[in-house]
Amino acid sequence: MTEAVSEALRMIDTFASVGANRIHVTKTDINGKLQWGKAYSLQDIQRVLPPMIRIAGTLEDCDLLEKKTGKVIGQARAGGNLMVRPFSDTTAFIQLDDLTEAQLDRVRPVAFLTVQTSPGNQQAWVAVPRFATDQERKDFISRVKERAESDVSASGSVRLAGTSNFKPKYIGNFPKVAIIDAVPGRMTTPEALEALGLVAPPKHYSPPAVVPFTPSRRASRLGKEPGWPDYGRCLKPEAGGAADRSSADFTWCMYAARLGHSVEAIAAKLLEVSEKAQERVRLRDAGYALVTARNAAAAAERGRKQGRG
Repeated sequence: MTEAVSEALRMIDTFASVGANRIHVTKTDINGKLQWGKAYSLQDIQRVLPPMIRIAGTLEDCDLLEKKTGKVIGQARAGGNLMVRPFSDTTAFIQLDDLTEAQLDRVRPVAFLTVQTSPGNQQAWVAVPRFATDQERKDFISRVKERAESDVSASGSVRLAGTSNFKPKYIGNFPKVAIIDAVPGRMTTPEALEALGLVAPPKHYSPPAVVPFTPSRRASRLGKEPGWPDYGRCLKPEAGGAADRSSADFTWCMYAARLGHSVEAIAAKLLEVSEKAQERVRLRDAGYALVTARNAAAAAERGRKQGRG
């Protein structure tokens, strides 16, 4: 227990050394279901970590659920997963997840923290000065992830060092999350990353084409609900080989609006088909789906009016 707390505090202190001033902690069960989430100041998290780790590490009987249906498929004894997400007013954090050893070696010289969350699964964290706008930050991070060949959907949360990784596939031998290397205070710059060849060329995005569309009334005359678009067809890889899930969500919602679905129905359905929307809920951003649906419906309406004009 003492060793786990020491490793966890080492992770928090390393984040603080490059500008983190608050840490958001979430706890999930073995099925990945969110149990709670809360943001802490650096002072408060130092105080609450020991009991938090002790409670999360306590093994209890629990149901194993089938991911898609939620049906109980077995039982196990497990604890809770603790994830931390650093925030800063001065620093932008770049999380490079799902790295092989070779990929890790490429970014190791500029990483302030490298972590192993399970056997063969490494990730690195890089800190650069804060960008002028949030869009600039997102674009640059996307380019680094692409060139590093890391998981483009990484959420910015990492399993807390010193705690166990409770997943069904590890039942009987839950691995400990371990710090591979920590270099407190190590910052880099976008220019330095580009010089090392760790930044992909910028992409020039164009908005989705708006095709004039008038919803068919045939379904309503027959008393049937209109169908739903195929989400998989909206999730097209970009030039770098990775899919832009935000664009896919927007495009899917726009097609759904063209079919005549209400904004509320689209938002609810998006939470079923989009992993990104589900992740945003786990991060307590429940408004993502509704905002995306509203914006997409507005775009579909503009296209419909243009078609008339």
